[in-house]
Amino acid sequence: MREKYSKVVEIPFNSTNKYQLSIHENNTAGESNHLLVMKGAPERILDSCSTILLQGKEHPLDDEIKESFQKAYEALGGLGERVLGFCHFQLPDDQFPEGFDFDCEDVNFPTENLCFVGLMSMIDPPRAAV
Repeated sequence: MREKYSKVVEIPFNSTNKYQLSIHENNTAGESNHLLVMKGAPERILDSCSTILLQGKEHPLDDEIKESFQKAYEALGGLGERVLGFCHFQLPDDQFPEGFDFDCEDVNFPTENLCFVGLMSMIDPPRAAV
């Protein structure tokens, strides 16, 4: 996977943003040259999205879906699990051609109107005292 979708740039996770973002070269035929992916605090990720991926198709992110998201997030969090949200965006080739100089300091790519792809939960047991 990493060989097929090599990373071009990355904004590492930090406590201010509460997300990690990376842009990858995309060699999949029929898709754009670059794929932006973001993961992090579910509420931050959802706030960055205007669409959701359902059964392989993008749909508008409406209030009903947001309510379902909130219930799922609360249920997983209530189990004591760490929950992460994920989203992506195919960067248009006409705006982000091959060799585009992405800038993570003065961000020159979208961080809003992305496509929400889902939640993942992990068991996060307490760490032993050091």
